[in-house]
Amino acid sequence: MSTERLIYLPLGGAGEIGMNAYVYGYGEPGKERLILVDLGVAFPDMDTTPGVDLIMPDISWLAERADQLEGIFITHGHEDHIGAVAHLYSRLNVPIYARAFTANLARRKMEERGHDPENVITISPYPEKRALGPFTVSAVPISHSIPESGGLMIDSPVGRVIHTGDFKIDHNPIVGEPFDPDLWAEVSKDGVKALICDSTNVFSQHEGRSESELAPAITKLISEAPGMVAATTFASNVARVKTLAEAGERAGRSIVLLGRAMRRMIEASLETGVLTDFPTVIQVEEAQEIPRENLMLITTGSQGERRAATAQLARGKYRGMELKEGDLFLFSSKTIPGNEKGVIWIMNQFSEKGVDVVDESSGLYHVSGHANGPDLEKMHDIVKPQMVIPMHGEHRHLRQHARLAEKKGMASAIAVNGMMMDLTGDAPKVAEYIDTGRTYLDGSVKIGAMDGVVRDRIRMALNGHVVVTVIIDEDDEPLGEPWVDLKGVAETGASDAELVEIMEEDLHQFLMRAGAKTLKDDDKLE
Repeated sequence: MSTERLIYLPLGGAGEIGMNAYVYGYGEPGKERLILVDLGVAFPDMDTTPGVDLIMPDISWLAERADQLEGIFITHGHEDHIGAVAHLYSRLNVPIYARAFTANLARRKMEERGHDPENVITISPYPEKRALGPFTVSAVPISHSIPESGGLMIDSPVGRVIHTGDFKIDHNPIVGEPFDPDLWAEVSKDGVKALICDSTNVFSQHEGRSESELAPAITKLISEAPGMVAATTFASNVARVKTLAEAGERAGRSIVLLGRAMRRMIEASLETGVLTDFPTVIQVEEAQEIPRENLMLITTGSQGERRAATAQLARGKYRGMELKEGDLFLFSSKTIPGNEKGVIWIMNQFSEKGVDVVDESSGLYHVSGHANGPDLEKMHDIVKPQMVIPMHGEHRHLRQHARLAEKKGMASAIAVNGMMMDLTGDAPKVAEYIDTGRTYLDGSVKIGAMDGVVRDRIRMALNGHVVVTVIIDEDDEPLGEPWVDLKGVAETGASDAELVEIMEEDLHQFLMRAGAKTLKDDDKLE
């Protein structure tokens, strides 16, 4: 009897939204040949990760088995799926496979980090297949809020796995391929062992809406605005950027793209043929000569990022552009949970300037890129898998998605980061538990979440910091008096006495009383 097994191991993205990294393997236990699907980042916040630039999955388990790894597949170009590839590449050193648009973004990232961009290999969509070890993999076009998303059809010796990546059911997405139920039925017709499926919007009870439904409302809003108009959305949502730009053009406005990411995404779309046409864009310097009511700015920073164009406009000026009373600012995006504080701050800053702020709460100016509950059930019905493993979601999303599958008679399991699932049999079962965690990018240095650096930072922020300096000469005698520096601590206490003076006096008295044994012993002095 064969002891070879098919395994699925999330290292990030299961039990959280962001930082996606999913391992598939086949072979004898411990000797499996592996592929990795996605390698993304999450973003820090000042409460839990102060001073951190990016959060990445801890890939120690995979790096220790890099000689078993056949390759990395990237499903699409969102940062939570592609953002860590170049940062962690040197620990894995295997080919990266992606469709043309995503590969373009990946090569830019590799070059920025000093890696050879030729390690990124462009793949064509299904029916093209890539054989890697025991697996045959094909990228099947699927609609999402970024061009050229590819769900993966992964064939193993014990059956086919479908990994949806992020997706929605959109039959007219404006940019990129529409969802094609016939294509998904075709890749599923010979039987699917496991569907590993996006869970983000499982709690939304209505069917998802198409990107193409937004244009009329956005066009009307911009046409009726009396002053300058600015709008923000995710830079990667090329279809939305195009909708905004076309609406501005129809309203007789010149279009200015503000923010490096926005320009980079449009350039990548044109270079790879994802976009065949885009309204004429003017440089920000030219915009200074055009009447305000004839301008439309499309800006980065829809999630309140402090350094992005939107936040800089809220603080004052950005590259000479400034919003004033009577202007309009549109958030054509959903605020990701956790980012509310930054976005609300920006809205209030604009409000103080007299700028009218419009967000997506009306449902007129944004549609999600993820499948809602009824759409997930449609995917189950098309694919008809033996088992469903929810991924890409917090624990509550995974649990609800598993319930949906079980109601339809499909085996299911909640697999969170570090839970290795054996998919070989008729139902998923836990094979092993792997230690997983987070790696922080702190400037140019990578630190482990358990290294204590960020924990100490939080302690200093909460409690303040006192530095005591004592100089002992070579004869083990105090040289001068000790002195104290305070940071983040009140200078006077309840008695109104100067804290520094009291501490320095107490320390001086201690040193005068201390015996030779104490003065010679660093630990005792400390």
